[in-house]
Amino acid sequence: MKGKFVLFLFALPFAGVGVWMLWSVGGTLADAWQMQDWVPVEAQVTSGGYETRSGDDSDTYEAYAEYRYDYGGREYRGNRVGIATGADNIGRYQQDIGRDLQRAAQNGDPVVIFVNPGNPAEAIVDRDVRWGLVGFKMIFVVVFGGVGFGLLIGAWLKAPEKDATNPAYSEKPWLLNDDWQTNSIRSGSRASMWVAWGFALFWNAISSFTPFIAYREIVDNGNYVALVALLFPVIGIGLLAWAVRRTLEWRRFGPAPVELDPFPGSIGGHVGGTIDLNLPFDPGTTFRLTLTNIRSYESGSGKHRSQKEKAVWQDIIVAHAEPGARGTRLTFRFDVPEGLQESDTDKDDSYHLWRLNLAAALPGTDIDRDYEIPVYATRQQSRFLSGYAVARSQSKKAALDEQTVLGRLHLEHGAAGKRLFFPMGRNLGPALGGLLIGGIFAAAGWFLVVGEGQRIFGSVFGGIGLLFAAACFYALFNSLEVIRTPGGIRTVRRLLGIPVGGAELRHGEIVRLEKSSTLQSQSGGKHTIYYDVCAVDQRGKKHVIAPGFKGESEANAAIRLIAREFGLRVPLQEPSFADDEDPLGPAATY
Repeated sequence: MKGKFVLFLFALPFAGVGVWMLWSVGGTLADAWQMQDWVPVEAQVTSGGYETRSGDDSDTYEAYAEYRYDYGGREYRGNRVGIATGADNIGRYQQDIGRDLQRAAQNGDPVVIFVNPGNPAEAIVDRDVRWGLVGFKMIFVVVFGGVGFGLLIGAWLKAPEKDATNPAYSEKPWLLNDDWQTNSIRSGSRASMWVAWGFALFWNAISSFTPFIAYREIVDNGNYVALVALLFPVIGIGLLAWAVRRTLEWRRFGPAPVELDPFPGSIGGHVGGTIDLNLPFDPGTTFRLTLTNIRSYESGSGKHRSQKEKAVWQDIIVAHAEPGARGTRLTFRFDVPEGLQESDTDKDDSYHLWRLNLAAALPGTDIDRDYEIPVYATRQQSRFLSGYAVARSQSKKAALDEQTVLGRLHLEHGAAGKRLFFPMGRNLGPALGGLLIGGIFAAAGWFLVVGEGQRIFGSVFGGIGLLFAAACFYALFNSLEVIRTPGGIRTVRRLLGIPVGGAELRHGEIVRLEKSSTLQSQSGGKHTIYYDVCAVDQRGKKHVIAPGFKGESEANAAIRLIAREFGLRVPLQEPSFADDEDPLGPAATY
């Protein structure tokens, strides 16, 4: 109850600002509508101009005027300039109309005003709606009002907090989460659909006024840079398309919960289960499942704080698909190593979570589902999953991994022996993007130093850009060659074809092959961990012999293939398959 009350109090000011601004916008539009019937009359300006009011961060302006006019044989006096009153700095409206009124007062030129025929004492100089000001106020309506009323609704619907000190929860902490009461876990697809619609409507509500603002800037001021503002409604259209896609995905596949076995998922054991899809069975469709252990943490301080995610561990498998009661049934099982972090139900500034993603390319709408599942260090194994289905899934995944690895390794059999080659340009997309960003930072730093005289700040800014660009340049133009020799292996690293490093390792010097995670990428809630395969020598030094594999399964397949092809009889870093279930058989050494 206390949490609800605090949330309610926190939300009230936001909701109040939204209502106040909406009332102001509504009043402006209502006044403009009523003034359409007011009649034009010539008036004589006795004084006019604009006042400048200096604030801490910027100046605001307010146009003023005193004028007299005749209507119905009587003389009246007025001072209202525009529909909205008060000072602002939205565009140059206040300065421009203030100068026009000042010029009219000095030269004695008449101006046209609009008079209320029902009450001639009411008059106004400009009865047009200032859409730029309306758009500015609507930002407060959407942002503050949306946040305020969203929090009020959340406070109203918020379930009572559970007592974490209850012994039942200490033994089964996952029960603190209302979504984890049974082994049937729903995806976040429905919530994602509503978030997509909320964000799309929010963005379009804010950007819907930009065409009016851009029109005024271009026509009245000749400011063609304002055309950039048209990007905002274009982005809004893209966001609406995204929301439509999420809706179509939800309508096509429905809830599609995952039935976990064991429940909860187990660190040091299995994370497995089944998913029933409302989809006709097609043996040619490949359903990929990605399981990721993620650390969510707060970064920055003050107003720059934000919640970020970092993947700690990840594996990718292929689900076994077969006809099911609803159309297609998927069966899957991950073997999760020990030492990983459990799911946290108390999501404070830093916590851990486990995310399961299901993805498949399908005719029409693709499936892309995220499930946040409970995973704890219980060492439990699945009891009810079909052993046949799990073995088929692992066999298909092993075949796909080996096919992917062969395509990435560029294994060659020549007269001189076997050779692996990783050419330049294999990181083309990310490296070019990084070069562009680093170049922009470097150019901005150069401008700050040369054009603005900001030597220290500009040097730091530009230096970071140069370092980032140099790293991306190296990623784009380096190549790696690994050659099998009679006594072991030799690696050669080149930059633009020029040798810049390498090593020669004899069989007796190689202690083991292992995977090492040095890079990860993120797009929205999707994480990808890239693993390098390394040969570890007797001093513990790691020598990269095959870079850039996605997920543990791919990296393990690369390790097995390299060991087999290069005749390396060393212990391998393997997943925890049981020997009778490993599709490639027990492969501790080669």
